[in-house]
Amino acid sequence: MLKVGVIGGGSISEFHLGPYSAHPEVELVAICDQNEHRLHQLGEKYKVTKLYTNVDELLANEEVAAVSICTWNNSHAALAIKALESGKHVLLEKPLSISIDEAYAIEEAVKRSNKILQVGYVRRFATNVGVLKKFIDANELGELYYAKASCLRRLGNPGGWFSDVSKSGGGPLMDLGVHMVDLCWYLMGKPKPISVSGNTYKKLGNRAHIENLSFYKAADYNAELNDVEDLANALIRFENGASLFVDVSFTLQAKQDEISVKVYGEKGGAEIEPELAIVQERHDTILNITPQIDALGFDFEGAFTNEIHHFVDCCITGKKPISPVEDGVAVMKMLTAIYESAATGQEIKL
Repeated sequence: MLKVGVIGGGSISEFHLGPYSAHPEVELVAICDQNEHRLHQLGEKYKVTKLYTNVDELLANEEVAAVSICTWNNSHAALAIKALESGKHVLLEKPLSISIDEAYAIEEAVKRSNKILQVGYVRRFATNVGVLKKFIDANELGELYYAKASCLRRLGNPGGWFSDVSKSGGGPLMDLGVHMVDLCWYLMGKPKPISVSGNTYKKLGNRAHIENLSFYKAADYNAELNDVEDLANALIRFENGASLFVDVSFTLQAKQDEISVKVYGEKGGAEIEPELAIVQERHDTILNITPQIDALGFDFEGAFTNEIHHFVDCCITGKKPISPVEDGVAVMKMLTAIYESAATGQEIKL
């Protein structure tokens, strides 16, 4: 049995706690959170008795072999390094860190510890992505040379730590853009990025004045605190000539929310969001193909379950995860370059 602890008891933690508690080869033995009331609620719900408000005490528990880190972005690097040095395998929620220096430090800690670190790029583990990846790996779409992704919220700044740059490291780019960039880059075969041109905008704020339209708010929502961007966009060029365009927003004067992820190749194309569709040519005719699967769109709970199961399997067998630390470093390079480009008004060479 793999004995697991979860660090951080916020909303995302339950997508780790649930799959761990249901896994036949896992014993969920410990939870750590600074909020004692929430900590004891989670302990009772998941029948966990070893409850900690101090992360050092959890990491000192030698029976814990692996941890999920589900905390604010600004704590990811320090906690991941400390966990690795304590001899734990680590599933680290995205983003890997809030700076490229932190990303390199985590990578070095993984090498020193010889432990597994899996980055929480949960969209890689969605069923629809897994289906499409088989088509891509079989060269059904040919060389993928262009991708575009949008995750636009018209009204959806969660506030709280999400809108506090000291804790989040950024706004929609760090929260939503990390998924969009990573998913496209992963499906394109992880080509080497060579340049980034990006923009960020702070025009609308958190729009707390809007009435009669609800949206998700963080537990620590504070309408007066918002120092992150509303919108970010970028064009990323790769060494093989491919390119990726991405735009993401917490708030935008748009008619409706929009999520769209598309990849284009020489022999075919595909849409992953909002639903999986594959485009190919056969006998001089274009076909729009709809795979017959249970979930054409992103199945949130299913993807997290797949992600947890993959992490557990890697911890038990020692195999390398499909979202290793070096992928986290590469994505952080792209994200930080977008912010640098936006700040300087210049294209950034990588």
